[in-house]
Amino acid sequence: MENILIVIVLAVILIPAVRASIGHFRGEGGCCGKGSSYRAHPRKLDHVIARKTITIEGMSCQHCVNRVMEAINSIDGVSAVVHLKKGTAEISMDRPVEDSVITQAVERAGYTVSGIR
Repeated sequence: MENILIVIVLAVILIPAVRASIGHFRGEGGCCGKGSSYRAHPRKLDHVIARKTITIEGMSCQHCVNRVMEAINSIDGVSAVVHLKKGTAEISMDRPVEDSVITQAVERAGYTVSGIR
């Protein structure tokens, strides 16, 4: 009887921990915690017609910076440099891009845009 009780307690503890770890390693959520030497780089633009600074909440490591930078740089005509300590991204554009498009890209990566200027 004692063995069954111990197994049930362990299952109650371990099942949620394993489920959270699987999501964590898949990169779900704001930060997957993967340590790596990879650094995302801004896209090179031929000519810049506008610049914006966005404030981003939820970044906590270099992996977060990489995810946000790649999300913004995936927008056609946009290049970003993300600053972890400032919680901002400096965006350069070679064509007009709506704020909502930038916000959606950042939010799809798992972060929150709290301001664009």
